[in-house]
Amino acid sequence: MVTMYRREAWRIAVYGREHGVPHFHIEGPTFRCSVAIATLEPIIGAVPGAVLRAARTWARQNQNLLLAKWQKLNR
Repeated sequence: MVTMYRREAWRIAVYGREHGVPHFHIEGPTFRCSVAIATLEPIIGAVPGAVLRAARTWARQNQNLLLAKWQKLNR
């Protein structure tokens, strides 16, 4: 697992040995959600709306970095 971005109460992480479409995880103390890198749409799970908006803003600016990391960890 690689933490790509961290806020006070949540983080964006990419895991190795994953399957399915390239995605990242938004994780907090009481929530977890997988989000497709290409579309920034949630795949499974739920997070508070404000967290999803902030995570998408960061992810939109760093999609290439997220995809490169996912590909490296999931060869």
